[in-house]
Amino acid sequence: MNERLRRMQELGQAPWVDELSREDIQSGGLERMIEEGIVGITSNPAIFQKAIAGSDLYDEQLGELAREEDDPKEIFWGIARTDIRDACDIFMPVYERTGGEDGYVSLEVQPDIAYDTDATVAEAARLHDIIDRPNLFVKIPATLQGLVAIEEMISRGKSINVTLIFSLERYREVVRAYIRGVKRLVENGGDPSGVRSVASFFVSRIDTEADNKLEELGADDLKGELAIANARLAYQVYKQVFGGSRWRSLEARGANRQRLLWASTSTKNPDYPDTIYVDNLVGPETVNTMPKKTIEAVKDHGEIRPTLEEGVEEAKRLLERLREAGLDYEDVTDTLEQEGIQKFADPFNELLDEIKNKGRQLVS
Repeated sequence: MNERLRRMQELGQAPWVDELSREDIQSGGLERMIEEGIVGITSNPAIFQKAIAGSDLYDEQLGELAREEDDPKEIFWGIARTDIRDACDIFMPVYERTGGEDGYVSLEVQPDIAYDTDATVAEAARLHDIIDRPNLFVKIPATLQGLVAIEEMISRGKSINVTLIFSLERYREVVRAYIRGVKRLVENGGDPSGVRSVASFFVSRIDTEADNKLEELGADDLKGELAIANARLAYQVYKQVFGGSRWRSLEARGANRQRLLWASTSTKNPDYPDTIYVDNLVGPETVNTMPKKTIEAVKDHGEIRPTLEEGVEEAKRLLERLREAGLDYEDVTDTLEQEGIQKFADPFNELLDEIKNKGRQLVS
């Protein structure tokens, strides 16, 4: 095991990889990552688009599915089902070894239903059915409509990865939705012990958006600070909620805490250290999901120590200083949520076009 990934685990943080491809599944790449210390994996439409467009490993299955099915979405779900089930099986020993805390594989609902509660519930239920693995997380975006779907799926006893969280207030709403779902499950006689969830709080994109606005405001001295401060304050919300009496009564019934997961932790600005969004957010009961490039950097020179609760008071003051400088925090986070949905919708639509065109070629 890599010493830095092991150190993350010793400090209570689960290192996950934010890339999934059939090549890694078939070549033994996932097993090697697990041996080094990776204990989970996430995917999204952009990751699948990159994997399918950049490999001929999907051609045989794509051709077979295209002969039976015209709808590119159904062809995609057939392809995704194979990769996700295989990945779940590879991570199953991790799931069993950690008592169901790690070893998860995430599959996201299609982006164009992010503002449709009923469609999200239906698709999340369907994905759990077709994958049929206990270590599957279905990813649901934390839109206002998504919050209702998240509560509903948790109340049905299904494990959910809540994605695209940017603001502290939206994170509070996500936690409330999770707790309401667990409460409904318990009240209906269900066992909450088998239900797991993570709240994917996005990090580096915050700095990208805020830095652009701060540059326009002439406040360059405040650039590169909001993302880490925002995440550290979210962790304080986590501790407050899951340390409260309302939660403890559910925990006594076997309910599991919804861990915070740091997403978008690759460094977008080349002027910043390549492990900045890992080194500064290490703490217990959290997950950090990283692209392979970031994992390699962490393995090589990451500075892994308990940093998540450093500078909490400074983080609070930073938000005040940013407002005084003219930065609209809510505008930043609202913009990122809307862009986040679009950044997944665009590659998903590109993927469907590619599947349609490639499928026709393979059939002909």
